Amino acid sequence: MDRRQFVLASAGLAALGSARAQLQGNAFIVSGFPAGGMGDYVARPLTEKLRGKYAANVLVEARPGAGGRIAVEYVKRAAPDGLTILQIPSSPMVLYPSIYKKLNYDPFVDFIPVTTMVSYAFVFTAGPGLPAEIKTVADYVKWAKANPKLANYGIPAAGSALHFAGMQLQKAAGIDFNSVAYKGGAPLLQDVLGGQIPVSFNVLGEVLPHIRSGKLRALALTTQERSRFLPEVPTLVEQGYKDIAMMEYLSLFVPAKTPPETVRRLNTLVREALHSPEMVESLARNGLEPVTQSPEDFAVMLKRDQQKWAGVAKATGFTAEE
Repeated sequence: MDRRQFVLASAGLAALGSARAQLQGNAFIVSGFPAGGMGDYVARPLTEKLRGKYAANVLVEARPGAGGRIAVEYVKRAAPDGLTILQIPSSPMVLYPSIYKKLNYDPFVDFIPVTTMVSYAFVFTAGPGLPAEIKTVADYVKWAKANPKLANYGIPAAGSALHFAGMQLQKAAGIDFNSVAYKGGAPLLQDVLGGQIPVSFNVLGEVLPHIRSGKLRALALTTQERSRFLPEVPTLVEQGYKDIAMMEYLSLFVPAKTPPETVRRLNTLVREALHSPEMVESLARNGLEPVTQSPEDFAVMLKRDQQKWAGVAKATGFTAEE
């Protein structure tokens, strides 16, 4: 076999190996929250990158409700063939075990962690339902104490990390204001924009365009340091709440017993996709930073974060209702 024949034969074998590695059938990225929210900003462009590489077709499927638990339980019951992939914020996996008396899943038994995908900040957001002169958290606290019946705040899901940000602020500021839980960030955003609820804790990317346009205003970020996406907005730490500093990450899981080679292939393809120049740019427009890692490192981080949130949950005394 001459050199040209060898190259052609090698290319043919590589193509055949790639075709065999590609899963047969449609793969679904199952999201625990409604379409139109932050999860779509990641999942939909990701499907374009995975289509024809991981599986012949890759689609997004929303299964919202119960703070993401409906999607988690659905994927738990799915066949471990790599075709059903859970996309979920960290809360259902690392926070919920500390606040629900009973969960119908075990994050470390029923799932295999694939990788984190993106990290994102939370923002304490004011809409037209809050007087326009309120510009800071101190202003808000003063107003909330004077108007306790109006001082409600919205969150995308009860028992989420955003909910705990609100509870920590309430405790630290000594104010009594009630949380209003929604079924995801998109319906919450509609009510904040419409003035039905004065303030909310949101994922930064979901409110970023409305903050930049002036329809909403950011009172504070929940991160330790200011965000490059809103450098003019101070953190809660800067405004005197040193213990309220948190970020969240969106991640992928597959059902337990999914073949290791499938997990590894999905991990590799997702990491390549998220760090591609076009996806980095797309994510940045929505206030998202790509953060990926190996399944093994991700598993270690999950256990560490579950221990951290157990301490936070114990400090607040919060338990979630079924």
